[in-house]
Amino acid sequence: MQKQAAKDKLIENHHSFIEYIHSLSNEEFEQSKNEKWTPGQQLEHILLSVKPVRQILTVPKFVLSLIWGKANRESKTYEDLIAKYHSKLELGGRATARFVPRQVSNDQKIKIAKSIGDEIKWLTQKLDKFTEEELDRYILPHPLLGKLTIREMMYFTIYHVLHHKKMTERDLM
Repeated sequence: MQKQAAKDKLIENHHSFIEYIHSLSNEEFEQSKNEKWTPGQQLEHILLSVKPVRQILTVPKFVLSLIWGKANRESKTYEDLIAKYHSKLELGGRATARFVPRQVSNDQKIKIAKSIGDEIKWLTQKLDKFTEEELDRYILPHPLLGKLTIREMMYFTIYHVLHHKKMTERDLM
C-alpha cells in the first residue's frame, strides 16, 4: 500500500470507529460483558495506541536509525502483517500495561474521540516527511510484534482500529 492510500485508510478507519462509538447510547458506551472492555475503554485504548506512533514519528530520522537501526528486510504486506498479529493474539498476546485503558465515562467520550481525530491528523502529516523508500527503511518498536518498518506500523494502525471496532460490536451483541 502506498503512502497516500495508507493515510486515507488511517483517516477512514478511525473516523468510522469514532462514528460508531458516537452512535452508541450512554448505557452501551459503558457496558461490559464477560469482563471485556467497554466501548469507552476500546476508545481509550485506540488513543493510547495511536499517540506513541505519532510521537515517535516526530523524532529525527537519524535518531530513529541510531536507536532501532534500519530494516534488513522488505516490509511485509498488509495481509502478512495482519496474519502475524492474529498469530500473536492466538498465542495469548495482549495489550501491555501502558496500553490498557482506564475506566471511561460518557462525559469523556467527545474529548477522547476528538483526541484520536487530532492524533490521526498529526500522524498523517508526519508521514508526509517520509518518502516511500524511507517508510520501508526505518524501524520502530511494537510491544507485541517486535520491530516493524514505518510502513508496517501504519498497516498495523490501520487494522488495529478495525479489530477493536469488531470486538466492540461483538461484545455489545
